[in-house]
Amino acid sequence: MDVMSEFAQVYIGLGSNLGDRLHWMRFATEQLRALAVDQTVAVSSLYASAPMGPQDQPDYLNAVALLTTSLAPLALLDALQQIEHEAGRVRVRHWGERTLDLDLLYYADLTMSTPRLTLPHPGVGQRVFVDIPLQELKQSPAEIESSTSDLLYRVAGPAWVVAD
Repeated sequence: MDVMSEFAQVYIGLGSNLGDRLHWMRFATEQLRALAVDQTVAVSSLYASAPMGPQDQPDYLNAVALLTTSLAPLALLDALQQIEHEAGRVRVRHWGERTLDLDLLYYADLTMSTPRLTLPHPGVGQRVFVDIPLQELKQSPAEIESSTSDLLYRVAGPAWVVAD
């Protein structure tokens, strides 16, 4: 596994629309702790949204996580895909349903484009279910309340990650 000589602050998009969605979101957050240098992961509120692709699938739960890692970008991508695999993700169709989807949104201020990874993620600035949770982690709560969209429903505040 590639490790960076310095640490990088990263934002990761989380999504789930199959099975026990809340369970998979909590599972992802716990797994992300192992990738963080200090075992700390900040998470946004939990949001529900309609699917972006085919509409014959359940709605999504979405959030964004922030952590600091020592993994290099492609090593981090590999780790995220392993977490998806452990959650039973099967890639059946483009933008199709999934138990868990983890997208590397930002890796510090790095810009890159390879066949496997584009940074920042091309969906940033184009998907409300990414942008609002991302803003929540970057800005004050007052700014978020004024930017909530009709396309997104806030399900729970950041405490959702704590198991019942």
